[in-house]
Amino acid sequence: MIRLNDIVVKFGDFTALHDINVHVKEGEFFTFLGPSGCGKTTTLRTITGFIQPVSGTVVVKDRDITHVPIEERNIGIVFQSYALFPTMTVYDNIAFGLKLKKLKKAEVAQKVNDIAKKVDLSEEQLRKAVSQLSGGQQQRVAIARALVTEPAIICMDEPLSNLDAKLRVQLRNELKQMQKDFGITTIYVTHDQEEALTLSDHIAVFNKGVIEQIGTPNEVYNHSATEFVCNFIGDINLLRDEAVAALNAGGGQVDPAAHNYIRLERIHVNVEPKPGSVVLPGVVDSREYYGLYIKYYIKAAGQTIKVIEKNDGVNIYEAGQAVKVVMDPRDVMAYPGT
Repeated sequence: MIRLNDIVVKFGDFTALHDINVHVKEGEFFTFLGPSGCGKTTTLRTITGFIQPVSGTVVVKDRDITHVPIEERNIGIVFQSYALFPTMTVYDNIAFGLKLKKLKKAEVAQKVNDIAKKVDLSEEQLRKAVSQLSGGQQQRVAIARALVTEPAIICMDEPLSNLDAKLRVQLRNELKQMQKDFGITTIYVTHDQEEALTLSDHIAVFNKGVIEQIGTPNEVYNHSATEFVCNFIGDINLLRDEAVAALNAGGGQVDPAAHNYIRLERIHVNVEPKPGSVVLPGVVDSREYYGLYIKYYIKAAGQTIKVIEKNDGVNIYEAGQAVKVVMDPRDVMAYPGT
């Protein structure tokens, strides 16, 4: 569906993208994830035509569109700021692209009303000025405007970043459902790891203008290809020398010369160890209560180890309490030491 082949983008002497290669399948929800300034938005803008690469090609359905004008690419775009016309009605905002195509008035009305229903905008809201709507409603308008022209692809640049946390989660779920219903190929840019993990079929993790890993949410989280990815995706423990030695003393085969990491949920407190697991004595230093789960900070093996445990309402450990920390050396992710 979409192929980026050896894309290089430069701004003066600065190389923003280094040999970017991506393949997005038709109907897929594909996310570009990374910290600010890593190149994810630059890649998106290269696909949409706002940026021209110095080398490489953008191919959609076997057609090279690298130098095709923006308006001829048939790509819907949802910007971070939504880029709506604040004094125009919601109806006119959604209809804007259709009017540019010089569709008949009746056809415009039909398409606008159909898409409004699909994104849960009422007839009353269609008559309002965009400035009268909430952030969540404006986001729906921006999505409706992008979808109403029936593009082959929709590109979204951090469309939820301006919303409060609760609304962001709500709209995230709605966004995934809409994408599934429409079956439209979607490229999504975000710096939010949770957003990427919950929404995506595949994720490309960017860092300093290169892609560190492309994979499913499970692959980038549980089988991080690089040390950067394992640190950027979710929370994790870096195991120090004493902890590595303790794991190996218990039968593990952890390379002491490597940088060794283990996910918080892979460690357990006061459970019966399974074959191959290692038990470390520890003391609870502090905890964070999240309701569904509890995050413990435990002093063990000469360092603080973070553990996430499901909150069963019974086994809740207090600061200063002695506990057994149980981990399996096979859950360690190792990366070459420098």
